[in-house]
Amino acid sequence: MKIYNTLTRKKEEFVPLDEKEVKMYSCGPTVYNYFHIGNARPFIIFDTVRRYLEYKGYKVKFVQNFTDIDDKMIKRANEEGITVKELAEKFINEYFIDAEGLGIGKATVHPKATENIDAIIELIKKLEDKGFVYNVDGDVYFSTKKFKEYGKLSHQSLDDLELGARIDVDERKQDPMDFAVWKAQKPGEPAWDSPWGKGRPGWHIECSAMANKYLGETIDIHSGGQDLVFPHHENEIAQSEAATGKPFARYWMHNGFINVDNKKMSKSEGNFFTVREIAQKFDYEVIRFFMLSAHYRSPINFSLELLEQAQNSLERIYNCIDNLLYLREHAEDREMSEVEKEFQNKLLGLKGKFIEAMDDDINTADAIAAIFDIVKEVNSNITANSKSSRAIIDFSHSLIRELGGVLGIAQKQKEDKLDSEIEELINLRQQARKEKNWKLADEIRDKLKDMGIVLEDTPQGVKWKRI
Repeated sequence: MKIYNTLTRKKEEFVPLDEKEVKMYSCGPTVYNYFHIGNARPFIIFDTVRRYLEYKGYKVKFVQNFTDIDDKMIKRANEEGITVKELAEKFINEYFIDAEGLGIGKATVHPKATENIDAIIELIKKLEDKGFVYNVDGDVYFSTKKFKEYGKLSHQSLDDLELGARIDVDERKQDPMDFAVWKAQKPGEPAWDSPWGKGRPGWHIECSAMANKYLGETIDIHSGGQDLVFPHHENEIAQSEAATGKPFARYWMHNGFINVDNKKMSKSEGNFFTVREIAQKFDYEVIRFFMLSAHYRSPINFSLELLEQAQNSLERIYNCIDNLLYLREHAEDREMSEVEKEFQNKLLGLKGKFIEAMDDDINTADAIAAIFDIVKEVNSNITANSKSSRAIIDFSHSLIRELGGVLGIAQKQKEDKLDSEIEELINLRQQARKEKNWKLADEIRDKLKDMGIVLEDTPQGVKWKRI
């Protein structure tokens, strides 16, 4: 398995520190609002990375933080007339609603910045003892020039970074590129006691402290959006490695940006959508499928038209599954024939293509293509006229579910029980067909379609599906 490492700018064989367990940290949301589709991409991508590592037999200790104290949160809480803690609790709950809808599993640990103040202070004290930070009136800054490898993740020198950066102007800093690890309390702000006076942590220090606390001094994978490479992840490396003297993360993974209708997503452009808003028009699973339809490092264009295409593609997989389940009810319970065994081997070859794609830097686009190749083969070879055995049907069904499960798609179960009214209408239509009352049969079919039920007449009887 190879992963593209932002740190080295090349694909590298993935070899975790522990052959059985992978330690992975992924940057989570700042919980002041519902998360938007730009946030959704890394959450979905790195959940998929975690799923695939588990599929390969690793135990994954996965940490994703909640930033529950920062300037945006203080501003939003003041606007709403509530405490920052109340705001955080509200949107952490909302995060889990959307995350569950998207098939994103809960992390092993979801640490909050405000619950790890002691660990943050301890890390800053280590940096102070080693001379990497300095105190100005209760604000504590990290001195970037003292960390000689600063810029190694973004592959730029300090001078180049300074030229291209939007820097907080603060004449008290020794250097414009220095960043705050502790901020002195301002009137009305939440604050905690520290050796430098009352204050709160800077954004970058919380991830270093929590990764260190829950995963150790060196972790296997650190992940996040491309926008976090600089300054967030660059600063994490600097403060972590300055404190421990050890490599912070061995593999750095970053997903590409999202454009909306070929424009950069921004509130000023009016093309800024939360996942919750999109989920009112499309199933959450469609959003997940869409995000996985391109390679994670590539930019992806988001539009309602592309979501509709994703919905139709996902429906093809579910139609195949539903067809297999229907044919299974009428299949012979026997061993596979020689022809079926050959077909099974063909499907196993396509499973190999899926694994090959995922092993090549989590290429979900090609992995999905392999699933569609399986669907195409199944649709062509297991039909109402093929008289397939239950064994080959079960194998095909299990394979689609298995590979879909790696990606977090195609796991829903069809509702086996119809509403009594729908069931009665289907029976009435069957009776009308027996009596050759085609007009009534067609009227009932149209009524069912209006209710979201589509019928298909087969040699084995009538099939139905929801639309």
